[in-house]
Amino acid sequence: MEILKREEGNVSILELKGRLDLASGGALKEAVKNIFANNKSSVHINLEKVEFINSSGLGSLVSVMKEIRLNKGRLTLSDMESYVKEIFEITQLSHIFEIYDSEKEAIESFQTESSKV
Repeated sequence: MEILKREEGNVSILELKGRLDLASGGALKEAVKNIFANNKSSVHINLEKVEFINSSGLGSLVSVMKEIRLNKGRLTLSDMESYVKEIFEITQLSHIFEIYDSEKEAIESFQTESSKV
């Protein structure tokens, strides 16, 4: 799996490409740890180019979400292919994660949240 990282305002964006499974889950966790090392805690993961996800990949996302919450941060997901979205719905993870149709909507939600403070 390839992970592209970029920043938009105070949000760190991770764009995943390839397979999200046991082999690649560790790389995702490491990428999030690097974000925390830079004193950031707002993370968005774009799943548009994820071609495969299994239970280990879902477990990695849950682990990342727990880590972000422990660091008093926020995680959003977006741009899921229909089969990935279906997996989230079947496993009921769609009720736990903040999922947006587009990255733009997700990033705007961070800006809306910070304007409420």
